[in-house]
Amino acid sequence: MPNSTISAAGDPEPASARRRPTRIVGRALTCAVFALAGVLFYVSAHAARGIDLRSDNSLLRLSDVIQQRSDQNRQTQDDLSELQQKVDQLAKQQGGTPAGGDPLAALRDQAGLGPLQGPGLTVTLNDAPPGATAKIPGVPEPGVNDLVIHQQDIQAVVNALWRGGAAGVQVMDQRLISTSAVRCVGNTLLLQGRVYSPPYVIRAVGRTAELKAAVDADPSIRNYLEYVAAYGLGWKVQESGELSLPGYTGTTDLHAAQGQ
Repeated sequence: MPNSTISAAGDPEPASARRRPTRIVGRALTCAVFALAGVLFYVSAHAARGIDLRSDNSLLRLSDVIQQRSDQNRQTQDDLSELQQKVDQLAKQQGGTPAGGDPLAALRDQAGLGPLQGPGLTVTLNDAPPGATAKIPGVPEPGVNDLVIHQQDIQAVVNALWRGGAAGVQVMDQRLISTSAVRCVGNTLLLQGRVYSPPYVIRAVGRTAELKAAVDADPSIRNYLEYVAAYGLGWKVQESGELSLPGYTGTTDLHAAQGQ
């Protein structure tokens, strides 16, 4: 017997008439799903701005960002140094130096803004060779942190040189001033907006004997030398009759973080 029902008028109602509302609801839901998918695709494309969100090449690692900013800071400092040289040359051409000399010259030298020459000391620190093991019987095998230079190692050398009467100190290719901060990020040195890798070279102009005595007497450096002997960390001290330190060329503005 055909599948049908009796309507209120007594006429049989076909099954297709009963299925029609269900089909309409199904079609409406399908359209809604496709519309929602379209909105999601549009939002994703707009947020990505045409970039493949699943591609690792579009996501810079933090180290890449730091290196990029370091290169930008290096170029900026080079440009600033060139401009300062041009200003000095123009001042000399104008013959504007008073008979009593430049009253700001001594202050610039004391602040580390001018170049410095004289006898001094060069200290070099370096990570241990790859795969280094204990060199002294009874010493435990090293961990990862025992084989690399840390912030406190560099800072200890810098502080010792200042205590030894250094007239100026340079770390890598940058002159230190009163606002300079030596910081390490992982196994790299972050100094005044630029990134450096070991070996770390520290130069100081001053009386060589006093500088060396201050380095030898520093307890933090003595502790570092124990790791030099045990695991092969790099350490070299060289006396020089004539060192040339560049003047500081970065900004002298003091910036501080403020909590809320």
